[in-house]
Amino acid sequence: QVQLVESGGGLVQAGDSLRLSCAASGRTFSNYAMGWFRQAPGKEREFVAAIIGSGGNTRYADSVKGRVTISRDNAKNTVYLQMNSLKPQDAAVYYCAARNTYYSGSIYYTSQYDYVYWGQGTQVTVSS
Repeated sequence: QVQLVESGGGLVQAGDSLRLSCAASGRTFSNYAMGWFRQAPGKEREFVAAIIGSGGNTRYADSVKGRVTISRDNAKNTVYLQMNSLKPQDAAVYYCAARNTYYSGSIYYTSQYDYVYWGQGTQVTVSS
């Protein structure tokens, strides 16, 4: 069982930066592929970024590519989402998600349905 706790959300202005963190409990964090998703009011949850257990490979949604960086510190059991040049359309509740990939190899997932563990979310609000 893995518990995920997001933090770092808040109210920012368009063009600002924000770094979200997701702290995971449990052992062997490096066995878990991690993802960030977001959900705006009235919209479906959408993929933002993903990273493999070792951190050596990442994937981004086209809507955030070039503005967002996902990274992880396996020694701290934490995954980060650095967001730059924020836009009002980036406003949403941001969730981190995890899935054990010990038997799957170095893989990440971009579908929310592939993830098993979810955090409670952190709100990001961007004013124009």
